[in-house]
Amino acid sequence: MNTADYKLQQTTLATSLEEIDYTLSPNPLVDPEDLKAFYRSQLNETRGGDQVGHFRVGLNQAYKKHTFFKASIMGHPGVGKSTELSRLVGEVQEQFRPLRFSADKALDPGSFRPLDVLLIMMIEIAQQTAEVVQPPSNARLQEIWNWFSFEKETIERAIASTAQIEAGAGIKGDSLWAKVSGLFATLRGEIKFAATRKEEIVEYRLSRLDTLIEAANNLLDECNQLLRDADRQEWLFIGEDFDKPHVSQKSVEDLFITYNKIFRNLRTHLIFSIPIGLYYSDKASQLPFEENKSFLIPDTPVYHQDHTPNQKGRSAVQEVLSARMDLELFEADQMMRLIVASGGNIRDLFALVNFAATNALVNENKKINALDATSAIYHLRRNYEQRLGQSVFNRDPITYEEKAVLLIRIYAGEKAAQVSNPVLYSLLSARAVQEFNGQRWFGVHPLVVDILAAQNKLVPSVAGGVVNGGTQLN
Repeated sequence: MNTADYKLQQTTLATSLEEIDYTLSPNPLVDPEDLKAFYRSQLNETRGGDQVGHFRVGLNQAYKKHTFFKASIMGHPGVGKSTELSRLVGEVQEQFRPLRFSADKALDPGSFRPLDVLLIMMIEIAQQTAEVVQPPSNARLQEIWNWFSFEKETIERAIASTAQIEAGAGIKGDSLWAKVSGLFATLRGEIKFAATRKEEIVEYRLSRLDTLIEAANNLLDECNQLLRDADRQEWLFIGEDFDKPHVSQKSVEDLFITYNKIFRNLRTHLIFSIPIGLYYSDKASQLPFEENKSFLIPDTPVYHQDHTPNQKGRSAVQEVLSARMDLELFEADQMMRLIVASGGNIRDLFALVNFAATNALVNENKKINALDATSAIYHLRRNYEQRLGQSVFNRDPITYEEKAVLLIRIYAGEKAAQVSNPVLYSLLSARAVQEFNGQRWFGVHPLVVDILAAQNKLVPSVAGGVVNGGTQLN
């Protein structure tokens, strides 16, 4: 993951409506300067404590014991998983150097194969070790080259890439490192557009997976030793976005369940994001991560279970907002309306504020007023309504009536309604239902409460929504 892809345009407070878009980006805080400027710990205080702190302790213990730390992280979109992982990277930087990659950017999210992830990990550690210390030894490089030597087309493309690699990176064209760099460039392109790859190549590689894992471990051992000797650090892989809705569920299941031996057998430290639904499924026992090394980043509550305002949660969300913009850009009560409408989800909050600010600029307002906030809320509410429906692209369609019945039961606080089932996870994926702190209780998103009330599935005056949500911090 290239941190430049996530660099904010501005790390100082937005003091005008025009500047809001520069600081309220939906992207995670990955760049250290952005993290220092805008990260606020108050969110963790409202959602069950510092879950990522467990990673820090586990990594430090593994470093001292010369063992390998393998863990998973979960959380619904917009809760800040990547930002929390960035904070972790900063806290363990004396012992670990991160290798971050995204299922979105490094892979073909719709059709990647488990072996692609292993290859990306090998490519990343070889290239980063070469950049930080020196290239891996010829013995390790020869193992990699030999593994692909039976694939005539792959080798031909790799050799063709070598000249470009030599010109662009200053690598000697007749060196083994140049040849393998050309192979890596070829593989990256193939992996990124995996849907166009020949199936027989995939099956042939999978039939030889054990020997590739052996070659990978030899490479991992050497690269780790080179880094330890140079900087007393060890490599830490962080694989992100494997829980995104548009990432192939079959590919994710194949990676973490069917071919779980990839992670079980690799001699390296790693943290991967996984879908919550997979962790709570009957296949969870096959995951390659120990149960006590899998952590959930829950949502931030703007309501208590009894639907009364959660002032601590709202204050924490306000702190995040106040770090990025001058709150005087809101007219009275409008900021809190948007905080409640976001359901405490930071990504939704930034989308709401950006929409309201743009609306204010269009109407030549100097501040975000009630009409601007209402326009933003209605826009996001329509999105939530659409997510509650069905699509011809849904693999297992669930009717809205099924969803509405469960939403009403969850709103009423029924414990039986919180037992895992396909309807619940459909609602969680749509963010219509939120998951809160260590007690693991579920709540209906405030916008969805309003939707149910408008349909008379809940009484119109019901608490817990945006319309009757209250706007003041006591």
